[in-house]
Amino acid sequence: MAGELRIAVLDDDGQELERVSQALEALGETGAEYFTDAGELTRAAEREPAFDLAFLDIYLQDGTGIEAAEKLRELSPETDLVFITTSREHAVDAFRLGALHYLVKPVTAADVEEAMSRRETSNGPRRRSITLNVNRESNRVYLDRIVSIQSLRHLMEVRLTDGRCLRVWQPLSEIERMLDGNFLKINRGVIINMNEVSRMDPEACTMSDGSVLPVKQRDRASIRKRYDDFLINELHLMAASRRGGSK
Repeated sequence: MAGELRIAVLDDDGQELERVSQALEALGETGAEYFTDAGELTRAAEREPAFDLAFLDIYLQDGTGIEAAEKLRELSPETDLVFITTSREHAVDAFRLGALHYLVKPVTAADVEEAMSRRETSNGPRRRSITLNVNRESNRVYLDRIVSIQSLRHLMEVRLTDGRCLRVWQPLSEIERMLDGNFLKINRGVIINMNEVSRMDPEACTMSDGSVLPVKQRDRASIRKRYDDFLINELHLMAASRRGGSK
């Protein structure tokens, strides 16, 4: 079950934090972030990428886990929520917020494992992400946030949909191995997210952020075919989704 998940645990009871920590580490999730204050959690949630999963104690000295969950929902609707409490008094509020699970203290390793299993088996595709070395720190970036990747001397420029440009100290070949089929290499040192293409011309590709990237002359025909195949596949997926929704 181990993976590059960003997990938050909020509880002002040190013993409960330790129980959840040990359970997560036993499952291979060693990078969880732990909080005793809801405000600290909210500030951490404002950083990218969003939390994938949050374990929230409902009864806190500075408020409730329900309030913290509501703020999390505003910042990152995709974050899965697991509530931890001493009773089921707030179960209705928890499930109103689309809680993945509701655990009663004392939390056991089996409880945490069940919550992680529910996350893996819950409906809906999970957003894929990659880990990039930015300013000597590991940063997880969602693939659907990437517009393009360009080689610039000894570093890579990763342009994101929110306008940011990350300077990444990793070989392009290493990054390329982490990408999925939505990405296309259009020139030496230039990779694009085909979902973010605004216009594909024979000589250049215009991206959603307005950048214009050159297409390798020798490979223009194969690049155009790959892009056209991608568009056709996307149309088929959209049609299938509509048919499924009309049943």
